[in-house]
Amino acid sequence: MIDKTGRRIDYIRISVTDRCNLRCCYCMPEEGTELISHDEILTFEEIEMICRCGVELGIKTIKLTGGEPLVRKNLPYLAKRLHDLPGIEDVTITTNGCLLEEQAGELKAAGISCVNVSLDTLDRLHFAEITRRDSFEQVMKGIDEAAACGLNVKLNCAVMEDLTREDVLDFAAFSEEKQIPVRFIEMMPIGQGCRFHAMDNEALLDILKSRYPDLRESKRIWGHGPARYYEFGSRGCAGFISAVHHKFCDRCNRVRLTSDGFLKLCLASEEGINLRDRIRAGMNDKELTELMKQTIAQKPVSHHFETAGSGSFNMNQIGG
Repeated sequence: MIDKTGRRIDYIRISVTDRCNLRCCYCMPEEGTELISHDEILTFEEIEMICRCGVELGIKTIKLTGGEPLVRKNLPYLAKRLHDLPGIEDVTITTNGCLLEEQAGELKAAGISCVNVSLDTLDRLHFAEITRRDSFEQVMKGIDEAAACGLNVKLNCAVMEDLTREDVLDFAAFSEEKQIPVRFIEMMPIGQGCRFHAMDNEALLDILKSRYPDLRESKRIWGHGPARYYEFGSRGCAGFISAVHHKFCDRCNRVRLTSDGFLKLCLASEEGINLRDRIRAGMNDKELTELMKQTIAQKPVSHHFETAGSGSFNMNQIGG
């Protein structure tokens, strides 16, 4: 579907839960957050209904997120149901990787094509500091198992001010060795993330060029998002997603669905509508499709992170 500014909206990110088994310092307070009750969270049937209506509006790609999506019981079953919807071309997932080793095979069988693993350092001690959990080895095993199962794997590294030159080069070496792209994602001023600042893309590129003078912008299409990718060495790849300093709102193609059913039009905006309540009040597919069409058409022109952050919610509540 086309929104009011002419952008084609064909991608929905769905948070299936606000629960998480890590406590990353930029995402959640150490003590956690108040969780949504189970009866308020969308059922699999409600998620499928929303996606079915989304297909009628041109949605082709689904990303499953959290919280941590793999803590939601029977997630591969949901993934299979969504994958099999006529008109859906791709279903992917973003995970912290802690439960990936045991579920990778089921996710592949369900039709998941790609797994984005959030990993901010390759140092075990630093990992424990960032996540407040000692789960580094589990994550690494999950990455290996996902690759072995035939899933495409990407790493998502949140760029904070304490990201070191060594961190950047370690990720580059890992990418080249494993043939796994690493994406450096600029910290966004949301919730706990407001306390951190990001290293600029140019500084990251300079670090990579110091080790890989052959760094070159990639001509390949690596996914459905806004990342700009660079290749280096024989098979290394790094992507950059910078929502604040390299704004890409003019080509944004997505909307978000929170775990309690709020159709969120922009990560940085409160605009949207609660679909769960309409469904539970008896709204049918035709009515829901029209409501989603009218709502998505009003997607904001852009975020305003450059003037003020949004500290009213945490990333685990909206799925990133």
